[in-house]
Amino acid sequence: MPRKRWTQLAALLIIVAIILLACVPIAPDEAPAPAAAPAETDSAASADTGGSDETAQQSSGDTGVPQLNTEVIVDDSPPPVRTRGFSTDFTRRTVSWGEILSGGPPKDGIPAVDAPEFESIAAGDEWLEALEPVIAFSHGDVTRAYPLSILIWHEIVNDVVDGQPVTITFCPLCNASIAFDRNFDGQVLDFGTTGRLRNSDLIMYDRQTETWWQQFTGEGIIGTYAGEQLRFLTSQVLSWEDYKASHPDGEVLARPDMPRNYGYNPYVGYDSTSSPFLFLDTPDPRLQPVERVLGLTTETDAIAYPFTLLEEAGVVHDTFGGSDLAIFHKPGLASALDSSRISKGRDIGAVAVYDRQLGDQLLTFSANENGTFSDEETGSTWDILGMAVDGPLAGEQLTAVLHFDHFWFAWAAFFPATELYEEG
Repeated sequence: MPRKRWTQLAALLIIVAIILLACVPIAPDEAPAPAAAPAETDSAASADTGGSDETAQQSSGDTGVPQLNTEVIVDDSPPPVRTRGFSTDFTRRTVSWGEILSGGPPKDGIPAVDAPEFESIAAGDEWLEALEPVIAFSHGDVTRAYPLSILIWHEIVNDVVDGQPVTITFCPLCNASIAFDRNFDGQVLDFGTTGRLRNSDLIMYDRQTETWWQQFTGEGIIGTYAGEQLRFLTSQVLSWEDYKASHPDGEVLARPDMPRNYGYNPYVGYDSTSSPFLFLDTPDPRLQPVERVLGLTTETDAIAYPFTLLEEAGVVHDTFGGSDLAIFHKPGLASALDSSRISKGRDIGAVAVYDRQLGDQLLTFSANENGTFSDEETGSTWDILGMAVDGPLAGEQLTAVLHFDHFWFAWAAFFPATELYEEG
């Protein structure tokens, strides 16, 4: 076996050993902790909620998800999981206790970034390489990049972007990068990690009520807000090169002053595994478990587009949720979950989804060899961020559609009725 493969296998075995130890059944504590009272709204921390509407207008279609767990189970019996350190109302839940597993670390053992600091593009260039993946988020006059080389170690960043409270999240085990509005029920929530997983996915908690939230779906699953839904915000996973080209005045999250190997991947080779960590069910056989898919949802439906198909096509046109869509794929984005150094990960490409309707024109797109896109109607040239950079429509912006870039096994687990797009 090649030496590189032995190295990857050894790293995987170490992680598996740690996780298996964490899966040993845990006896319940003497009694569940008392429920926390809902926090009062802090006027000084309240959001500029008018800005939230602006963000919503940047996305077309329905930004909900299929509601799978809306029935709240009320049970006064002590939960059969460790609850020490939580003031969650464990009498309220929407999921079975058997679905909740310990991921190993305790509550906040993977520390969220609660006081993020940002630096310039020039400063980011000193440690970020061209193809490294970042989550780009814009609101108002501010655009920020959150490198996965940081989020892979912290999973959550609580931030305020030009008045908009936002939580940027990344679950490495499901390859799930999602942005949420922190405005909820008249207050601004901030989030931490519970150390628990469901379908291999991060379970977050809010520090105001200590409700447990499913990162993948934004659903409250245990606690005061069980059965409630966080609002998704549109974000984009891009290469550092594409981000700085499109946002030369943008900001980038600075590396926290913590002892972490930023830039390195602790899950070497994970995006080629056939056995996702702590996934108890049988993966949907329609695709390989960790094949990347682009997912779209409404409140009733879900559909997944395999990256392999998008890469081959360059552009896919489809209709979903009542909108005519163009799905772009651009080569030149490193996987964060492949090689030991993230910048050297294999090229998976960046994806984006836009409404084809621009004013009174329904545009039809094709991919160019240089990573741009052209529309047949005017011959204008577009970039991966949906901006016309040349031609009659130069300066026009397509309407972004909320989408998700995830591993197939997790997408199918949370949305088992999902459609799988097949060309032709």
